[in-house]
Order: sequence, then structure tokens, then C-alpha cells
Amino acid sequence: MKLEQGWLSAARRVPSPHFNQRPDDEVPSLLVIHNISLPPGEFGGPWIDRLFSGTLPAEAHPYFAEIAHLRVAAHCLIRRDGEVVQYVPFDQRAWHAGVSQFEGRENCNDFSIGIELEGTDDLPYTEAQYQALGEVTRLLMLHYPVTPQRITGHSDIAPGRKTDPGPAFNWEMYQQLLQQPLP
Repeated sequence: MKLEQGWLSAARRVPSPHFNQRPDDEVPSLLVIHNISLPPGEFGGPWIDRLFSGTLPAEAHPYFAEIAHLRVAAHCLIRRDGEVVQYVPFDQRAWHAGVSQFEGRENCNDFSIGIELEGTDDLPYTEAQYQALGEVTRLLMLHYPVTPQRITGHSDIAPGRKTDPGPAFNWEMYQQLLQQPLP
């Protein structure tokens, strides 16, 4: 896997309109780990791609009527089988964190990269997801000033508002994967 003009070479691309330029062309220095499943607790299907591309049909599921209007997108999604989908180039400001703060600085979207894992707070993530997340993270660390100390969960930058990636996320295993060389 390579990084070319902000895009992962091996990722499936689903361009999102839910991004803009970073302020003063800021270089991302924070990685935020999220989770998502649509409908909640269900995996597979086109719904995350549709939400992040602004084409989620409100009538397709009762829950979608509540969220179809949202203008949100992470930079990437890692599906249960380890497939990486990219919506926004890393150099751009994806709308993933919402109201947020890290080390006293607000508006984390300005200086962060958001990666979603297909999952829920309390269901274990798959080995394939950890492997893909580790590889993507190591690649990002080569190109951006992201360090292990500047990797956090959505719950940590938006406490009380967000809970992901949740207690099911194995931070220790993930940190160990960051020590491996890139393939």
C-alpha cells in the first residue's frame, strides 16, 4: 500500500462531498479512531458509503430518517473483512469529529485524520480490521506528524457525546501492531 496525493493506493475510493480545505493548509497530526454500523449493529451493505457520500435514502430504514440529512464523512472506513474504503484525501479536512477537543485545542477536524471501523462499541473488532488499521496507521505515520501519543478515540475528543471506538477496541494490540514494519 502506498500514499499518493493523499489517497491510499490499495483503498476502494468513494469520494465524499463532506470535506473542505484544512485551515492554512494545516498538516494533520492527530489520528481519531471511530466506529460505525448502519443500521446500528448490522454490517455489510452499501449504507456507510451512502451516508458518507450524501446519498443515504431516508426511507430505506427507520434509523436512516434520523441521520440522512447529516453531512459527515471520515477519511477511511475499515470493513469487517479488512477492506479499506477511502472517502476523503488525508490532506483535506473530513467532517468526522464534530464538536471536539484534543490537548486544549478545539475543532479536531482541522488537524486530524478520521478512520472508522465497521463495528460497535461492545462487539470485538476482527483480526483483519486490526491488521488493516495497523498498516494504514504505519503508512500515515511515515507521511504525517502522527505519533502513537497522537492517536485517540472519538470518545476521548468528544467525551459525554461520543463513546466509540468503545470498550471492545483493543488498544494494546493496536499499539503492538504499530511496531511492525510495513509490508
